[in-house]
Amino acid sequence: MGKFAEADAEISLIVICKSCKARNKKGVDKCRKCGYKVLRPKRKDIRSKK
Repeated sequence: MGKFAEADAEISLIVICKSCKARNKKGVDKCRKCGYKVLRPKRKDIRSKK
């Protein structure tokens, strides 16, 4: 997880559309932008540069 608990709480409320990569609120059935029904949770780990 990240450095701040408040930021982690906000990140957990976001899901990403696998088709158009739009951000959506957690609990929705389909993407607000394209209507695609496959959504994934936002990645919570910090990825470092190689």
